Amino acid sequence: MDWDISIILIVIALGFLAAFIDAVVGGGGLISIPTLLAIGLPPSIALGTNKLASVFGTMTSAIRFIRARKVDLALVGKLLPFVFIFSIIGSSLATFLPADLLKPIVIVILTIVLIYTLIRKDWGSIRTFNKLTIAKAILFTSLISIIGFYDGFLGGGTGSFLLFILLMFGFDFLSAAGNAKVLNFGSNLGALLLFICLGHVDYFIGIIMALSMIAGSYVGAMFAINKGVGYVKVLFVVVTAVLILKNAYDYIAQTF
Repeated sequence: MDWDISIILIVIALGFLAAFIDAVVGGGGLISIPTLLAIGLPPSIALGTNKLASVFGTMTSAIRFIRARKVDLALVGKLLPFVFIFSIIGSSLATFLPADLLKPIVIVILTIVLIYTLIRKDWGSIRTFNKLTIAKAILFTSLISIIGFYDGFLGGGTGSFLLFILLMFGFDFLSAAGNAKVLNFGSNLGALLLFICLGHVDYFIGIIMALSMIAGSYVGAMFAINKGVGYVKVLFVVVTAVLILKNAYDYIAQTF
């Protein structure tokens, strides 16, 4: 397929914006996937191409958070294999099951996340995470694995879900954002490998968007680190609300 310069510029601009938002609170797929669909990529190719670009974006922001010492390497190192494997499983099922099956559940969960975040005014402002008991470690690992599966199966809002789980276990918004990026890199990589095996990746557009996402992710991570917890929380609330509206709109449009 031939691509003119205007399409390439759109991919670059919106890829940067998607990565900037995703680096802070997740939800970048709200921008990048519709962009790839709008320029004419088939849905399966758009999803695979988005994963290619997202791998580079999440890797960039993850490295920046690691350098700023906002990532618990010992913890995420143990969790990475779970999100990686379960993301592959989710992607495998997505090839023959309609992903829309999960959308009503996603809308409900995101709404609960938003309401809880708004009610708990001081939530995520102070880090209280210390050590996990065996029971909490099993629950934590199970929830992270489910989100890894979700990222491979559907994907929209994975970063926000990861952030919320980390907040539940006592991380502040900034350290939750850093750890979420590393975990999201693992789930993106797992899904990408399957899409590559299936031949569902446009490498030309994917590399162009990947380069813009590297820049956007770096700037977004720097924004989060420099501005602190308060700004991350505000952006988290806004992105979660948009995710709810987007998923609700898609579900209503497809149902009726």
